[in-house]
Amino acid sequence: MDDQNKNLILATVLSALVIIGWMVFFPPPEPVVDPNANTAAQGVAGDVATPPAAGDAATAAAPAPEAQSPVATAPRVTIDTPRLAGSISTFGGRIDDLSLKTYRETLDAGSDIVRLLSPVGQDGAYYALYGWAPGGALSFEDVPGANTRWTIAGNATLTVDQPVSLTWSNGKGQTFTRTIAVDDHYMFTVTDRVENAGAEPVTVAPYGVVARHGLPEGLQNFFVLHEGVVARADGTLAEIDYDEVTDFPVVEREGAQAEVVEATADGWIGFTDKYWMTTLIPEQGKPFTSVTKFVANANIYQTEVRQPAVTVAAGATAETTSRLFAGAKEWETIRRYEREGGIAGFIDSIDWGWFFFLTKPIFAVLHWLNAMIGNMGLAIIALTFVLKLIVLPLAYKSYVSMARMKELQPEMEALKERCGEDKQRMQKEMMQLYRDKKVNPAAGCLPILIQIPIFFSLYKVIFVTIELRHAPFFGWLNDLSAPDSSSIFNLFGLLPWAAPEAGSIMALIFIGVLPILLGITMWLQQKLNPAPTDPVQQQIFAWMPWVFMFMLGGFASGLVVYWITNNVITFVQQYLIMRSHGHTPDIFGNIKAGIRKKPATANTTPAKKTRK
Repeated sequence: MDDQNKNLILATVLSALVIIGWMVFFPPPEPVVDPNANTAAQGVAGDVATPPAAGDAATAAAPAPEAQSPVATAPRVTIDTPRLAGSISTFGGRIDDLSLKTYRETLDAGSDIVRLLSPVGQDGAYYALYGWAPGGALSFEDVPGANTRWTIAGNATLTVDQPVSLTWSNGKGQTFTRTIAVDDHYMFTVTDRVENAGAEPVTVAPYGVVARHGLPEGLQNFFVLHEGVVARADGTLAEIDYDEVTDFPVVEREGAQAEVVEATADGWIGFTDKYWMTTLIPEQGKPFTSVTKFVANANIYQTEVRQPAVTVAAGATAETTSRLFAGAKEWETIRRYEREGGIAGFIDSIDWGWFFFLTKPIFAVLHWLNAMIGNMGLAIIALTFVLKLIVLPLAYKSYVSMARMKELQPEMEALKERCGEDKQRMQKEMMQLYRDKKVNPAAGCLPILIQIPIFFSLYKVIFVTIELRHAPFFGWLNDLSAPDSSSIFNLFGLLPWAAPEAGSIMALIFIGVLPILLGITMWLQQKLNPAPTDPVQQQIFAWMPWVFMFMLGGFASGLVVYWITNNVITFVQQYLIMRSHGHTPDIFGNIKAGIRKKPATANTTPAKKTRK
């Protein structure tokens, strides 16, 4: 087998291994039912003091009907902003009811808006709360915590222009005030103030908690996607899966399985889903303690931020401010919080993956193109042109090398006939021929090697970024993060029955328009390469485009749009380069006779044989 065919087979095998490996290790995710949904009301996060207490005295003893739950019956503060709707419970001051007005569960216009936070007593309880840990002579009953019954001071509606305040007094001279503000996106600012009217100084330590009862509904357990705890401490990013949290050792002082991290300068911690996130952000530039915890007996996952204790003198006041991000992981929004809000490394809360050095700039360009064009599908096509332009110098050398290899085909055939079964002599003379003609047989693999990391990076970008979620292209392509919804099964919508459900075996067999176009463009690109001399190899190469067509049919349509565009550009580039080197490609055969010079034939006496 000559080196040219070896390179073609190598490139094909590499591509096949990439796709097969991807399908094996990253199968389509299956929805996961929360096994703890029916027991969500049996416990709530405890007062996270130092040391914290696991459990909540109000409801830990036994399940209570929702109508009798203090969380359900306590007065609430309404949240109403352009992007957020919900409420805050005065029981514990919990931010536990939050929905995202600008996002719906499905593409259906009547679909429910996405709900992010839910109170105790509902399935998948998920909320944030703040409090003070006692020090000195104070006890847990003397400071605000998970069970504190706050009083609304003033207005009862939280808007962008109107903060709300809650107050509580412990009857011993200390009055606590909590002021909650929110911006026009997803950032809450929580200011806790303590006034000490007592005769003695008191010591208290502020903290924040995000608690999640059981595993989130729809957890994908997908290798390419991180869902769980995301945190940063002093410049170090940590991504901790839920199963890793349950493997933490029991920390006696915490009363639960926990990991405690001390930070000195910057950081944040919270829970991230595929598109949504709830994150505690302490004052940056100051030390704090970050805690990740699993309370096994209540099946609660918990992240905490504890700030240093403060001593409040008699007649004095103390105040602490922290922030809570609760919303969609929009790149532009999170980047603004990092750059303008001083939250170091906040952009890394988006799961950029191992190829972050590629995924970050690729998405930045894609986002810019989408803003300029106004259509994410066209932006992906434009991005493909940009990427092909960047790698053009390497690709050009590769295509030129392949064109030169094609010029050597007649001499290679003559070499085979002359050397017969003497493989050692064949290899030696072939390498000499390459040196004489200044051809690099390995250069043909460069396009494939360049394409693999770009493909993975773009797959990651399309899969994890919310900007691709429900992003339309044209016609039936109304969600570029999902597979092509058309199908041969109903003749692409012409027949009066529904297409197979996405992710099913039938959907993988009865593919849509985009996978078919992908197969055709791969076939066209393959026709520019010389056919292998071995009949078995010819059959393998002939089937590869159609095999890939079915294998990639279940991928996100945005990725298939990219691959189709890439194939078309590559075909045009290679065609023009081959023409410039004296060959007229024939896509219905192989390569026609050269234009600039007559190729050698099997009877031509090789140059090497005339040398003495």
